[in-house]
Amino acid sequence: MKKFILFLAVCLFSYANSQVKASEDQKKLYAKANAVFLPIGVVNAGIEHQLSNKWTMQEEIFISPWKSFAGKYAQVYMGGVEGRYYFKEAFKHWYIGGNIHFARYKFQKYNYWTDEPYQYEPHSPIYITSNLYQDGYAIMVGATVGYQWQINDNWNLDLFVGGGHSEGFYKGFDKVSGARYDTDPTREYNRSGEWVPYKGGLMISYRLK
Repeated sequence: MKKFILFLAVCLFSYANSQVKASEDQKKLYAKANAVFLPIGVVNAGIEHQLSNKWTMQEEIFISPWKSFAGKYAQVYMGGVEGRYYFKEAFKHWYIGGNIHFARYKFQKYNYWTDEPYQYEPHSPIYITSNLYQDGYAIMVGATVGYQWQINDNWNLDLFVGGGHSEGFYKGFDKVSGARYDTDPTREYNRSGEWVPYKGGLMISYRLK
């Protein structure tokens, strides 16, 4: 976790020490949307702006508004910022990045997609696993690797994948009874720390300046 935070800090701030900077009239700005998620009604959009010849900054949002998707809770509202370093030139070809994201969610984790019986503790009620969901928030710190193609002067394609460490704080509920399945008198929220992929896709980018 500390290494990722350090890496993120480097990505966000070390560009200021770059020896070669783009002049103000050369700096580019792109608006972008993820073509992978749009067909299912999920919005992943952002703004990427140039900081120097090889550094950019991207602010982005991810919105999955689905109260039910294939019978599962799938509401996620996430925002984040990412510093990117391009090996050749900003907005061209391979890059790496460090990012931090904050999420508010009400969804069902992938490992709850079975109809097996679930019991939180030996004295707890028994539930059906597929009826359980989590309601909470998370902080994610991680890295991204990607590649951008320039189609022409105004359009780019940005293929990327990223992930890292997620710290989640949530309450667990049974959607049939509405009861909490994870009741614990010693704490209000459960905490879950894990390494996960949490971003990826194909962004279509349009140059604004």
